[in-house]
Amino acid sequence: MKKQIIFLLTVILTVVSSCQLNETVYSSIYTANFYKTSSDAEAAITAAYDPIADMYAGPAPILVGDLSADQCFPRVAVARNTLTLFTYDTYFSAQKTAGRTNESPLQIWISSYDGIEKANRVIENVPGASMDAARKTQIIGEAYFLRAFYHWMATKNFGDIIIKTKASSVPANAYADKSPKSDVYKQIYLDLDSAVGKLPVNSASLVKGRASKEAALALYAKAALYNEDWSTSVSKAQAVMTSGYLKMMVNVMDVYNVAKEDVARTENIFAFESESNTSVSGSTTSRAHQMPGLCGPSGSAAPAYATTSFGSFFAYQGFYDSFDPLDKRRQLLDTFYINKSGATVHQKNITPITQHAVLIKKYQDPVSLSGCTNNVPIFRLADVYLIAAEAEAHLNGSSAAAYGFINAVRSRAGLPDLIPGLSPADFINAVIQERAWELFAEADRWYDLTRTNTFLTAIPPATNDYYPTRTPSPKNRYFPIPQDEINAHPGLEQNPDWK
Repeated sequence: MKKQIIFLLTVILTVVSSCQLNETVYSSIYTANFYKTSSDAEAAITAAYDPIADMYAGPAPILVGDLSADQCFPRVAVARNTLTLFTYDTYFSAQKTAGRTNESPLQIWISSYDGIEKANRVIENVPGASMDAARKTQIIGEAYFLRAFYHWMATKNFGDIIIKTKASSVPANAYADKSPKSDVYKQIYLDLDSAVGKLPVNSASLVKGRASKEAALALYAKAALYNEDWSTSVSKAQAVMTSGYLKMMVNVMDVYNVAKEDVARTENIFAFESESNTSVSGSTTSRAHQMPGLCGPSGSAAPAYATTSFGSFFAYQGFYDSFDPLDKRRQLLDTFYINKSGATVHQKNITPITQHAVLIKKYQDPVSLSGCTNNVPIFRLADVYLIAAEAEAHLNGSSAAAYGFINAVRSRAGLPDLIPGLSPADFINAVIQERAWELFAEADRWYDLTRTNTFLTAIPPATNDYYPTRTPSPKNRYFPIPQDEINAHPGLEQNPDWK
């Protein structure tokens, strides 16, 4: 009897083992009858934009990029504090438990590779569609821009990543190993070269939310800055600045005014075009985001922010205090608000957080009933000027050109020109600080700290009585590759510091 049991167990184990070693894929996405007409091509490129909405509706890039840094902090809710305290794990377990993966680095990974897959299908299939040749070229250019954008989003968050340039139409294309960042940037450059050659110049007639030649150049300039390719960064930034259509808004407050978003597109080169009933890609699915509700005080107390607000996203007092009182950008922060009764409520009574919670006013939508419709800037002209200033200083020192770039931004803010005669190192530090004032709460600051590897010293002083201690470690420079992805692809290696 024992021998029979042992025999049966051996047979079972052999069958199970053979099943594990000889898995066969019996299905795949069938597209042979698609990509034939112009409507097919339009639907395909619309789908390739949609992962941007999946990211920013959360809004994962802002929460990940700003709650990790030294300007903004959250109320302890739905695991947002794991970003502030650097307590997330490779599974992003806390976010999953709270049902908020859409607010975590996990969403950035998922959306990036969803977008890359969809862009690859456009690049491979739309050339064969029967449609207007000029529009076909533009669609393919948009797909190259999007593929570069999604790879850039992935690499700045996770470091060495998978480069995917083929649609997963066969199993061999669905799996790939990681590549070093240097190779990722080579691919980004190749895609942006293609995009720049195919996309139209920015104009009032461009469909909102669509990529333009200037959007591709802006991404090129910023990617090159992250890649420490200073000459490329300067040249691409200058190409944006001299395009003719773009200009910075006279009043910095107008950049974020929901009623002036059409006019603000002269500065907002590329944005998540949030709408209460349509997404950036033109789908009928609501893609409104939640930033006004997060930034406003709790209990729907401040009608200027949103129809409902929760008191979940604030600026540190120390960051507010760092502004020159003359700086017009400080108007985008407040230590008080007007409640629905018209009474003034000062920050000492902004509960349940702290007496040092500073309200953020970049995202306010007092009228939308079905969601917050502010556009979220992704690339805007002021950013490009500061990219040029930093790259020029690395390349040629604190030159007159470098001063001209940063002073253009300071002038709009109502500040005097930067002190002349700074050393290159001091000038670059001044540019990084200018970026902090200009781009706070726009998913930028954390990446300035990580790309310059200064986050270990910049983060610990950014505390208050709500978060009295913050101690990042070297492994936090990049987020871990999501463990679920590694489990699904055994050849994919975890980031070394997270093993």
